[in-house]
Amino acid sequence: MTKVTPFLMFQGNAEEAMNYYVSLIPDSKVLHITRYGANETGTEGSVMKAAFSLKGQEILCIDSNIKHNFTFTPAFSLYITCDLEKEIDYLYGKLSDGGSELMPIGNYGFSKKFGWLVDQFGVSWQLTFE
Repeated sequence: MTKVTPFLMFQGNAEEAMNYYVSLIPDSKVLHITRYGANETGTEGSVMKAAFSLKGQEILCIDSNIKHNFTFTPAFSLYITCDLEKEIDYLYGKLSDGGSELMPIGNYGFSKKFGWLVDQFGVSWQLTFE
């Protein structure tokens, strides 16, 4: 076993989500993208497999070529510890745009400022400023 890596399965918008996340979080980048070609099982040009890094944490993603009756669940989320209060405010505002709040930003006792949301792509995020 070499490592454990989070893996996100999208239904056609993996590249859009990956580029969005990388644009929001400093020191983040797309590592590689492999696309479906003509006459392959997925939609030509869609993401067969991609990897991106958010602050050094590698995440894999795909565009599923199989339609499923499920999507992401808030029971699994990406957790970000912010160093500055303006970081949590910025990220919460951007990530919640087009998404939904699970726990609005506030002091819940375990953190000076905490928020939990589902973004426009269905991915769950927990943000904290301790």
